[in-house]
Amino acid sequence: MSPGNQPPTAIATEQTPAEERNIAVAKEYMSIAYSPTENKGAESVRHLCTADSWFWSPSTFPGCSTPMDYAESHAHVMASVNDLHIVRYDQAWAKDGHVLLRYTAEGSHSGKPYQGIERSDPPKKARWSAAAIFEIQDGKVKSFTKDWDQKVMQIQLGWAPVGESKDPRWDPEMLAQPELARDKK
Repeated sequence: MSPGNQPPTAIATEQTPAEERNIAVAKEYMSIAYSPTENKGAESVRHLCTADSWFWSPSTFPGCSTPMDYAESHAHVMASVNDLHIVRYDQAWAKDGHVLLRYTAEGSHSGKPYQGIERSDPPKKARWSAAAIFEIQDGKVKSFTKDWDQKVMQIQLGWAPVGESKDPRWDPEMLAQPELARDKK
């Protein structure tokens, strides 16, 4: 995805030219990692990463220890959610060598079965938010930490069943529409 085709950013702060370049590197990594056509696995993003780069997100991507591992794992998810894309960057800012991208993504289970779960007709759709924290060193990704509650996406796609509950953290209606649920009291 070329820089001109990036999703919009809702909140951005004044950045130095070096910080802007760091944000651009992080967004380029994300545009490849989140592209069902460009992400072919680890090799798709290796050119953007330092040789000793690392990744941290043990509860959502266990076994992934580098940004290349994440791209590889994410390529498998996108085989099932083959229209996955970033809708917008809710926040994007940098300080020194660190970049924060808080983003909203969406997609539908319109591809291959996921963990033995077949797609439905019509395919179930999901929208969720996550945060990516990058450390950029000499124009390359040195580290990537992902903070994401995958429960919302998994429930919306039918990958994690939920029983009826009055608790908003487990209410299927609220989890299916988290942005609307915020307004319910």
